[in-house]
Amino acid sequence: MKKWFVVIVCLFVFALSACSTGEKKNQSQSGKNLQKVSLMLDWYPNAVHSFLYVAQEKGYFKEQGLDVDLKMPADTNDPLKMVAANQIDIALSYQPVLLMARGEGIPVKSFGAVVRHPLNQLMVPADGPIKSPKDLEGKTIGYPSVPLDEAIVQTMVKADGGDANKIKMVDVGWDLIPAMATKKTDALIGGYINHEKLLLDKQGHPMRTLNPQQYGVPDYYELILVAGEKSLKEKPDIFKKFMKAAAKGQQYVKDHPEEGLSILLKHEEKTSPLDKGVETKSLQILLPLMDAGGKGFGYEDPSVWENVSKWLYDNKIVKTKLKSDDAFVNLQ
Repeated sequence: MKKWFVVIVCLFVFALSACSTGEKKNQSQSGKNLQKVSLMLDWYPNAVHSFLYVAQEKGYFKEQGLDVDLKMPADTNDPLKMVAANQIDIALSYQPVLLMARGEGIPVKSFGAVVRHPLNQLMVPADGPIKSPKDLEGKTIGYPSVPLDEAIVQTMVKADGGDANKIKMVDVGWDLIPAMATKKTDALIGGYINHEKLLLDKQGHPMRTLNPQQYGVPDYYELILVAGEKSLKEKPDIFKKFMKAAAKGQQYVKDHPEEGLSILLKHEEKTSPLDKGVETKSLQILLPLMDAGGKGFGYEDPSVWENVSKWLYDNKIVKTKLKSDDAFVNLQ
C-alpha cells in the first residue's frame, strides 16, 4: 500500500510540475516572446477578413507564437508596394496584380490563396437587354480605369462572338455604384459580386452578373496572401505558423459564421461602416469560394498560375513571359 501511495504521490507531483511548465510556456507564448508580424488588408475590414479577426480574437496567432498587427491601407495599391519595400510583412492582394508586379521585376510572392475564384464580374441591369457579353456592342461599360478590367471585357465579348471594337469603356473611377444607379453606363466591370452587387440590389437596382471565367478569362485567385521573396526564403517558419492560425480561423468562421461575422463587425472602420445584412450575404457568397476542399486552406494550384500568366501575356498586360512557378509557394 505504501509503495502505491508513494508512486501516486510522485505522479501527482510530476503532473503539477508538468502543468506548471505548461503554464509558463503558455505565458511566454502570450507575452513578450511573441514574434511581431504586420499584415495590411487589401481594403477596409469586411466579411472576407473575418478569418483574420477570428484568429486574432480567439488566440490562434498567439498559439503559433505570433503577434499579428492588422492594418488598413490608405490606398488599394499600398499593400503590395509596402510588402515589396519590406515595410510590412504580409499583404492581401490579387493574383493578376501580383503577376503584373513580378513582370516589372518586383520581388513579391504569394503563399496562400484566400478567395479562389473571381469576385470581379461584369454587371448589367437584371431587367435589361444585355443577356451575354456580345450584347455589349454599342453599349458603355463603366470601370475604374484599370487595364486589367479592359482586357477582361475584351476577352468576354470576343469569346461570346461579339465585336470588342464596338464597346465603349467609360472611366467612372471608383464611383461604380452611382454610375449604374444613375444609368450613366449600361454595364459595370470592377465591382464585386459580394459588395457592389449586393449594395445595388439593396438600393433597388437589381443586377445580373456575367462570370468572366465562362467567357474566355481563366479562373483566377481573387485574393491572395503576399510576402517578399527574401522574407519567405529567410524565415519560412513564420509564414507557416501564420497559415496554420489563419486556417484555424477560417474553419471557425465556416463552422460558426454568425459569430465569426460578429467578431469582424467589432472591427469595422468608422469611416466605412458595415451593413450587417450586406456582410451576412457577402460571407455566404465568400465561404464556398474560399474552400480548397481536401487540399487545405490557402492551397495554390500550379495550373491556375500558369493559365493566368499566359492570359496576361497574350493580352499584353505583362510585356514578358513569366515563370509562374516562381510566383507562389505552398507552405503546407
